[in-house]
Amino acid sequence: MTQKSGSYYLDLDRKNYLQTFKRYPLVLEHGKGSRVTDVDGNEYIDVLAGIAVNNTGHCHPKVVKAISEQAARLIHISNFYLSRPQAELSAKLTALSGLDRVFFANSGAESVEGAIKIARKYAHSKGKGGKVISFEGSFHGRTLATIATGKKQMQKGFEPIPEGFAQVKFNDIEAVKNAADNDTAAIIIEPVQGEGGINVADASFLKTLRTFCDEQDIVLIFDEIQCGMGRTGRMFAKEHSGVQPDIMTLAKALGSGFPIGAILSNEKVSSAIEFGDHGTTFGGNPLACAAALASIDVIEQENLVEQAEEKGQWLREQLVSIEIPGIKEIRGPGLMIGVEFDFETKPLVQKMLDNGVLANATAGNVLRLVPPLNISYEDMEVVLQVLQKSYKDLKNNA
Repeated sequence: MTQKSGSYYLDLDRKNYLQTFKRYPLVLEHGKGSRVTDVDGNEYIDVLAGIAVNNTGHCHPKVVKAISEQAARLIHISNFYLSRPQAELSAKLTALSGLDRVFFANSGAESVEGAIKIARKYAHSKGKGGKVISFEGSFHGRTLATIATGKKQMQKGFEPIPEGFAQVKFNDIEAVKNAADNDTAAIIIEPVQGEGGINVADASFLKTLRTFCDEQDIVLIFDEIQCGMGRTGRMFAKEHSGVQPDIMTLAKALGSGFPIGAILSNEKVSSAIEFGDHGTTFGGNPLACAAALASIDVIEQENLVEQAEEKGQWLREQLVSIEIPGIKEIRGPGLMIGVEFDFETKPLVQKMLDNGVLANATAGNVLRLVPPLNISYEDMEVVLQVLQKSYKDLKNNA
């Protein structure tokens, strides 16, 4: 069969797919490690990694093998029954996290929805209301409940937005205390905000927040969908502060690209859930759980957490040393790096793509770098060279 060009598939997409994405003009065909190739044979270094999903790299052979072998054995069963991969993944995640219970979903947004339900059920069992407090700059998904926790522009056109949500300034404990009342069921926070521009929660703020939630019997939820699974140089970003949430949500890198989400919770809040309170058809199916188990094995066996910390430190040092006057700030732990510029970064990302690197612009003027944790130093050096060249190209054409 003759391979058709990228323009052919892009035309099919424009004619048939719901136009919710402003896609870049390329069609990716295969990937290995930190590199991907499009249908026209062009190769790129990928430092977006599916938006912090491909922590183990594209098509890691151990993950591919696990998915292939499980697909030949058992793909899906009802959650009326148990599969070996689900039981093993449950035990693995509770051991890693120090939390007591887990529920599997299909995505990050589903995980946050489930976390809100658990928190509200616990609050109602204590005679409290169901208000959820989130933070400015947060992103917890695109369902109706999760956009209620996020930016106002994401809510436009989808009214009425669900009630019972409030938002306060990030890293501001007084704002939290002023917003909280007896109707507050939960506070949800990303220890490192991803879509908001790689904003890091202060360790002291998280510790004070934990104490406040304990005093007021408010459920503390950490959304680690983007910053979890080794991304920040720790298995979970919560480890940087030593703060244990009541609930933690995972997705993205958990399955190395195979869709899976998880809600982890302590026994206190988990005990409020009764049979039939929540459910899922596909969540935790054998194939997804096998992919997640293999992904965790790769992260542990290949020391990807340590690699993320060391390579992230190296990359930040190099970014400081390169001559790009437009850089205002470099922030973020591990290989979750935000480079803030004094201009909108979408044109810079386009120039980088033209020069063979896939990156991402977020929060207007932030270049987000979230490559596979096993990216080579050689590829990172190329990325830095491309960044410099792309910046110069952009300024020369201005």
